[in-house]
Amino acid sequence: MRVWKLAAFAATAGFVSITSAQQRSAVEEIERYRAALGDGNPAELWEARGEALWKEKRGPKGASLEKCDLGLGAGVVKGAYAVLPKYFADSGKVEMVGLSNANPEQIRLGKSVLGDALVSVQNQFSPAFRSSRPEIDVCQELGLAFLPWGPLGGLSSAKDLGDQHRAFAEVVDERGVSPQQVTLAWHLAQSPCVIPIPGAKRPSSIIDSAPAADLELTDEELARLDAS
Repeated sequence: MRVWKLAAFAATAGFVSITSAQQRSAVEEIERYRAALGDGNPAELWEARGEALWKEKRGPKGASLEKCDLGLGAGVVKGAYAVLPKYFADSGKVEMVGLSNANPEQIRLGKSVLGDALVSVQNQFSPAFRSSRPEIDVCQELGLAFLPWGPLGGLSSAKDLGDQHRAFAEVVDERGVSPQQVTLAWHLAQSPCVIPIPGAKRPSSIIDSAPAADLELTDEELARLDAS
């Protein structure tokens, strides 16, 4: 018991020593940073560069971004971000607007502001990332298209779908099709509003994935895949 207490004390002392050393190091780094700011804040250089780019005249008409109308008048930037999508729709500059990485509350807000101009939502959704299910339900309710990005888990993970998700591998073996086809068919079965947008490096991958549109999974298969 005594040996254990001595070991514990030594470990605690060592931790305190390391923590103190880290604190001294942090203080020294802060002092060095403050010294470096003696001639001016480096961030100000980026701000100045941004201002220069905003005012620089370019293009055949020799116009600067200062003359851009972002919805609140030429050159007005403050508050423009919040009204920009509606401004583009109302002014006829765009016919349709889509949201990306939006939660249910943001989708409903977008619909209330944009009305029929809002047509789609693009969020991540895949066998490995299913937390966007509530957004799919809202899109179906509001008549919006839901575009899952990364439906196969990313280009580097697509080939390993069967290995990472056992139920998908089982359906693949039973159907005699590729993991990509089963996964995309599973997406399409989530809701009529779901339109997956898989990426591909090779034409052969596109050709292989296309039959997923005609692959109808049974209720039993879908239950297994949803539970996996």
